[in-house]
Amino acid sequence: MEYQILNTSTCLLVLLVLIPTGLGICPSSCKCSGNDRNVDCSGRNLTVLPQGLQDNLTYLNLSFNQFVDLDHQLTRFTNLRTLDISNNWLKNVPAHLPKSLWELYATNNNIKVLQKLDTAYQWNLRVLDISRNMVERAVLINNTLSSLKFLNLSSNKLWTVPTNMPYNIETVDLSKNFLSQILPGTLVRLQHLTGLYLHNNKFSYIPDKAFDQLSQLQVVTLYNNPWSCSDNQNIAYVLQWVQGTAARVIGAPCAEQPWPWVSTSPAPEGPTALDSSPMIKGTKAGDGASEPTKVTKTHKQFKAKAVTPLVTQSHPVLFPGTDRPLLRFPDGPQEAAATRTILVQDSTESNSSLSPATGSSTTPMTLSITSGMPTNYSKMPQSTTATLRKEEVTPSAADGRVPSRASSWHSGLLYLALLHALAVAMD
Repeated sequence: MEYQILNTSTCLLVLLVLIPTGLGICPSSCKCSGNDRNVDCSGRNLTVLPQGLQDNLTYLNLSFNQFVDLDHQLTRFTNLRTLDISNNWLKNVPAHLPKSLWELYATNNNIKVLQKLDTAYQWNLRVLDISRNMVERAVLINNTLSSLKFLNLSSNKLWTVPTNMPYNIETVDLSKNFLSQILPGTLVRLQHLTGLYLHNNKFSYIPDKAFDQLSQLQVVTLYNNPWSCSDNQNIAYVLQWVQGTAARVIGAPCAEQPWPWVSTSPAPEGPTALDSSPMIKGTKAGDGASEPTKVTKTHKQFKAKAVTPLVTQSHPVLFPGTDRPLLRFPDGPQEAAATRTILVQDSTESNSSLSPATGSSTTPMTLSITSGMPTNYSKMPQSTTATLRKEEVTPSAADGRVPSRASSWHSGLLYLALLHALAVAMD
């Protein structure tokens, strides 16, 4: 009897030990949901996997712990879809991860190299986030990661854009690295790429035809790179591509400088709707409208100067009835002013007004008037030119007066003529 009781007690103890593993009781250091298939063990200062995790997990969060090595420890979770191992002390992506993974988050660790075997058999992986590590080299293999849509390698130490990226990928974040070059053919296969983030790197130029195959690209970030804006041979490609692409370009290179080698077409009269966007095409936020605005203002100033009366203008013109040149005024009412000055009636018609600005022929008396008028114009200071023009164009009571110098000369001629007539009569 005692033997049977002892045997029964032994069996119960064995069952108590095996139940947590077989039935999947949630570990005391974790939180579980979904029939204990979604397990959250984050922020527990764990260094080893907790006991009691069942094999059919679909979600496992091990972030914000102190894991240094998880190689070969996660292989048994053959139904796992999401694994979060961020914010630990891992030096590499855990080896032999389950092939069922859809999402892998390994941000903020000490990973230095992304090895080819780390992702070689992850056919179902859709999201791979290894940002904020110390990755200097990322080795990928052709035709692997065929389901990958999102790759985040930002905030690492990469010098070259990784080659052999999956051809079905849609978003690649390579920002905040030390990238300075794109090897030929690196982006050729990425026919489905819609988002490319290259800001905060060391690019001075983009190689020719590097972006030509990105037909589905919708947004690209290029700001905070040391672009060689003065090197019009190397930088010309990316500037021309920015001008022609349908994608939204955030932080276009050399947006604050003119691009004489990009296009020979004249600048627009004013800013367009695209110029006001922060990812101006081809400019920074607000920069796109500045240059066309300057051109427009300069154009208006030039026009204003063109209609201002300037005595220093060239193209001399002759007064009617004389061969003495007078500098032309700009087109406008100056014709009437000159005609009024020239067409003066006989002195016997005192207090008569000047003839109107019509196409009437000049009188012999015009010679006496015009002989003195060019002299008066040449002595007139430039600052009074506009005043003189205004006084001559606007009729006033003084318009009927004949200049005193002309009157004296005319009176003298009449007097001499009278004396000559008297002398002839006396003879």
